[in-house]
Amino acid sequence: MWELVLVGILALLAGVALGFFIARKYMMNYLKKNPPINEQMIRVMMMQMGMKPSQKKINQMMQAINKQMSNK
Repeated sequence: MWELVLVGILALLAGVALGFFIARKYMMNYLKKNPPINEQMIRVMMMQMGMKPSQKKINQMMQAINKQMSNK
């Protein structure tokens, strides 16, 4: 009887761990294909903050964001 409970608990833990890693991989691929921030969003954000967005600044911010995403 207790073997059945132990097997059930182990199966539950294995399922949770496997589900977590599958969901994590799926989300990482999704965010890589559909980044949450693009150049247009950065441009609008800088204009709202009262900054004049130059293409150089936008490129620097995009590189920083991409570097941050690739480190995770």
